[in-house]
Amino acid sequence: MRVLILEDESLAAERLQDHLRRYDASIQVEQVLDTVEEGVQWLRSNPSPDLMLMDIHLADGLSFSIFTQTFVNSPIIFTTAYDQYALQAFKVNSIDYLLKPISYQHLVEAMQKLRRIKAEPPMISPQIIQQLINIIQKQRPNYKSRFLVKFGDRLQYKTVEDVSYFYADGKVVYLVSNENKRFIVDYTLEELEDLLDPTLFHRINRKVIVHLQAVKDMRLYPNSRLSLSLRPSMDTEVVVSRDKVPAFKAWLDQ
Repeated sequence: MRVLILEDESLAAERLQDHLRRYDASIQVEQVLDTVEEGVQWLRSNPSPDLMLMDIHLADGLSFSIFTQTFVNSPIIFTTAYDQYALQAFKVNSIDYLLKPISYQHLVEAMQKLRRIKAEPPMISPQIIQQLINIIQKQRPNYKSRFLVKFGDRLQYKTVEDVSYFYADGKVVYLVSNENKRFIVDYTLEELEDLLDPTLFHRINRKVIVHLQAVKDMRLYPNSRLSLSLRPSMDTEVVVSRDKVPAFKAWLDQ
């Protein structure tokens, strides 16, 4: 079996190769590539591999863009730290979707699935595939569209389009509107993470959840962190903590 690996983290690539050798010593890893550009060039100039192990976030962008630049005829096992791309992966030759860190047992299960598919190719029509996609889409969670907020002794509601960000001050959580008005909400930041659409909102540190449109500018900050300028601005400096920077960049690059 000829395998092509697309992975921009060297330790993750080594782990995958170790798992493959342990599973079947005869597997030949053709190449380990870390960018979309290299993947496209390799696929254009080489016969299709028997399998591709593909990280979704590569050094120069999302690996899904490979499919728009060249023909891909190989089955793919996606390997990623993010679960929000499963539906998109389902549409492009995916036989499995493994979340990092990849365990040996999970890779074995994916390889066994590949062998079953090759032995007995499933007879699935495009119409059935579209029906499955529609079912998955209907099962997506319903995120909050508006919030009841306190304003003095009155109550108002704010739609998610009105929200720039949420922040915690002690045990109190505030909603800050696009008009730079502040309202108390009866939710913790942890509760809000589950209630908000993750394509629109992202928690950047322990105290702040931002709306995509509120991110005005970014700059590098010591210790591999990011400093953000928000609209409207906050009174204190807004910093994306080091451990959240990769997920924050991936959120922006969807």
